[in-house]
Amino acid sequence: MAERTKYILDEADLPAQWYNVVPDLPEPPPPPLHPGTREPVGPADLAPLFPQALIEQEVTTERYLDIPEEVRDVYRLWRPSPLYRARRLEKALGTPARIYYKYEGVSPVGSHKPNTAVPQAFYNAAEGVTRLTTETGAGQWGSALAFACATFGLSCEVWQVRASYDQKPYRKLMMETFGAQVYPSPSDRTAAGRAILAEDPRSTGSLGIAISEAVEQAAADPGARYALGSVLNHVLLHQTVIGEEALRQFEMAGDTPDVLVGCTGGGSNFGGLAFPFLREKLAGRMNPVIRAVEPAACPTLTRGRYAYDFGDTAGLTPLLKMHTLGHGFIPDPIHAGGLRYHGMSPLISHIYELGLIEALAIGQQECFAAGVQFARTEGIIPAPEPTHALAACIQEALRCKEAGEEKVILTALCGHAHLDLPAYGAYLAGDMVDNELPDAALEESLTALP
Repeated sequence: MAERTKYILDEADLPAQWYNVVPDLPEPPPPPLHPGTREPVGPADLAPLFPQALIEQEVTTERYLDIPEEVRDVYRLWRPSPLYRARRLEKALGTPARIYYKYEGVSPVGSHKPNTAVPQAFYNAAEGVTRLTTETGAGQWGSALAFACATFGLSCEVWQVRASYDQKPYRKLMMETFGAQVYPSPSDRTAAGRAILAEDPRSTGSLGIAISEAVEQAAADPGARYALGSVLNHVLLHQTVIGEEALRQFEMAGDTPDVLVGCTGGGSNFGGLAFPFLREKLAGRMNPVIRAVEPAACPTLTRGRYAYDFGDTAGLTPLLKMHTLGHGFIPDPIHAGGLRYHGMSPLISHIYELGLIEALAIGQQECFAAGVQFARTEGIIPAPEPTHALAACIQEALRCKEAGEEKVILTALCGHAHLDLPAYGAYLAGDMVDNELPDAALEESLTALP
């Protein structure tokens, strides 16, 4: 009998709860601070931006939270997602390692983002909110929120980072097809956007700027709220359906990962896969090395400072203790638009500081080479973001080849690249360059930390 290539759970196996890693950590993460008082923020401080249910999830100390049945009903459109054994990639590399990938590209928008967009739209609609504003980099999050808003009858406005808005026109069309209004950021529709354009009319934008614009719009309208696609605790909480399913699929495979690898921008995809495995590691039931991979052009964990900083460029958000490159940092317009954020999830930053995970940064040419090799062996063209994780997987698999080790490697393939093909076109044409972050530029950016 042929060995299995994919491990598929039934709809009945869809997780009924999200997992909160905070109660299992050796010490709790530092709280967000009010930028004016420097005191920990309370629910009232967050109420203009988020519904009460999400504020409670942001600060909860409960280990597990029930997933509402209305959310699980939408999840069933694509969840549980498959776990694949990358046998053809293993063969091409000549490695004794066993490589698995959890594939989130089966969702309606082709990425992991609806795992949190759906509950966010649900909780907002349940509390009478009629309009959601948000930012998006590559467009995957904006597409996911547009889909979720259409599902629950909300209007949706998206500020898309200018570089990605220009690079990825089909993402804009997808968002508009789901009913969203999409604006390039920085825009002239907000005070934050106008201020940036006055300084630099040709600004390529950043996630920090787009967040400022979306937050400004939400705060001015009592019927609106803001939705964030990564970084915050409740977002990573929702994404843990990925890791919970993967644990059950590894039981089916009769295997246990030795190395877990995920790409990190704000941290939601990485946390979603890693946190349930980190729980098992902290409990002594397995001992995987957990490795976060980021772009060399935007290296928050590997070169950023662990400090309190704003989550946005204009300084409208609470202060978050996180690895940051400085809230004014404008990354080079690399093709992995979803990883071009100046900060890292405070929870992942805290876990990194505790020494529970590793991090490395890789240039985009090596990442796209990995993406092309994966496409030609496994048949899926990966989004630019997970090519970072694939490049690290290939590095690990080749180390196993040299050492003759049969390690088990797991990664999250968080989306496909069907709407990102111009990035592959640039790579295949030889037009792609590696953007290294100069020390001087980083130091200048960090001088503005609050």
